[in-house]
Amino acid sequence: MKIAFLAPAGAMYRFNGTFKKALHYAPLTLTTLAAYTPEDVEVEIFDETIEKIPLDLDADVVVMTSITGTAERVYRFANYFRKKGKKVVLGGPHPTLCPEEAIIYCDSVIIGRSESLFTKVVEDMKQNKLKKFYVQENNSLENLKFPKRNILKKERYVSINSIEATKGCTLDCSFCVGKALYPTFLKRPVLEVIREIETFEKKEVLFIDLNLIADREYAKKLFTELKPLKKWWFGLATSNLVHDDELIKLMADSGCKGLLIGFEAMTKESLKAMNKGVNLLADYHLLMKKLHSFDIAVNGTFTFGSDGDDKDVFKRTVEEVIKMKVDLPRYSILTPFPKTKLYEELENEGRIFERNWAMYDVQHSVFHPKNMTAKELQDGAIYAWRETYKFSSIFKRIARFSIIAPILLNTNLGYRHYADKLEDFNYEKMTDNSDIPIL
Repeated sequence: MKIAFLAPAGAMYRFNGTFKKALHYAPLTLTTLAAYTPEDVEVEIFDETIEKIPLDLDADVVVMTSITGTAERVYRFANYFRKKGKKVVLGGPHPTLCPEEAIIYCDSVIIGRSESLFTKVVEDMKQNKLKKFYVQENNSLENLKFPKRNILKKERYVSINSIEATKGCTLDCSFCVGKALYPTFLKRPVLEVIREIETFEKKEVLFIDLNLIADREYAKKLFTELKPLKKWWFGLATSNLVHDDELIKLMADSGCKGLLIGFEAMTKESLKAMNKGVNLLADYHLLMKKLHSFDIAVNGTFTFGSDGDDKDVFKRTVEEVIKMKVDLPRYSILTPFPKTKLYEELENEGRIFERNWAMYDVQHSVFHPKNMTAKELQDGAIYAWRETYKFSSIFKRIARFSIIAPILLNTNLGYRHYADKLEDFNYEKMTDNSDIPIL
């Protein structure tokens, strides 16, 4: 048996889209599934963020992972490969959130995590006993197999050293699918995480956890064990870190060089509208000063479109971002993903107008905002990106001594290219899947 693992990508993030290599790190899903595939099965991986997915796949089974923004493209691929006589299995966030929709286009849907479950799926394939739905019921993250990173085309990624220590998040922001996907916050044994990191050939480590400091004691143990490895690591945290000088120092001592922090909004009204209570008592400017004092860079995320936002939010946010010296700002448009509280609220109010999942990429307006039009929201986000990534703005934000200065410059230039191309990706371009034939 031969299995092809595919990760289709949305128009903006495809190999010929807006993202440069400096912004691409290797995904974990496909290499993890490969690790749980029996040794007598041949496997091949195609990630559409770095290469074209061939239509003449030499495989018996096609397994695809899908987020909401790629669902329409995944379904098109699924129809094509099924008509070519191949079995198709779908998994990932969107099929987990919408399994009854996904099963229309495939032979089987994996709901939730799929690590140890996937071996059973493959055995059922061999015996021609594939079930329509598989659900991971084991919540343990102990004794996980390490992803097969060696089968990746590593030269096409900025790093293949991505890893996950925890699953889920203890917060419940209205727009986040984290709670819907992982109702229970799960943690891997710290020493097992360390053993996996010890296999990494290069210095960098990229934690993709939703919130690496959700459990403070776990985080302290992890950072303590990381310190002797002398790695440079990057991860995700929350703004309440501003109140925890001990943890900041421990992170820095353990090799932390960058954090993604979800600031989301500058006003309490907007934060309350998104149920982002953890940020209400956080002094963003103080947090930035503290992190920069330890040479920790910040990838700060901001979300436009909440009921607390008005038409001036874009200009105000850009001004604050530059004052705060956010090293790598990222802007999103509030997006009502299925099964989130936000989706339920906007659906009940009749405010969602866009139903094509391809537009759910957090850079396009899909609902009617309260204090502006959908077009004003769209145009405002593009304005924020372009103003923030002008050369003068980049210089104001990152003009300081930093050991990772080359990384900061490369990623900023990558996002500058992204910002310049945003307006090109209109509805027609976003929803065009004509490169996948209808058989």
